[in-house]
Amino acid sequence: MNTKTKSDALHSLTPEAEWLLNGDDLTWYSPDIAQPTEQEITDEIARLQADYDAKQYQRDRVYPSIGEQLDMQYWDAVNGTTTWKDAIAQVKADNPKPE
Repeated sequence: MNTKTKSDALHSLTPEAEWLLNGDDLTWYSPDIAQPTEQEITDEIARLQADYDAKQYQRDRVYPSIGEQLDMQYWDAVNGTTTWKDAIAQVKADNPKPE
């Protein structure tokens, strides 16, 4: 599992800012960019984590590479087989959409 951090939130909230995070101590080096409050950072961590968690379904659906799929389709056409359709159907069966 990928847990989002204060660093992730700072990168997301202020991508152009320069700062140093040592443990939980933040040193801000961008006076022209507003430093986020602790509440804004906490809220952004929660938002980033929720977004990451919501996309777990997409990450779990591991399809064969495009090259492998094209090769399967070629050989299916040559041999009259259904290897590609079977492989894709298996990925979908192993990872049903969440309700």
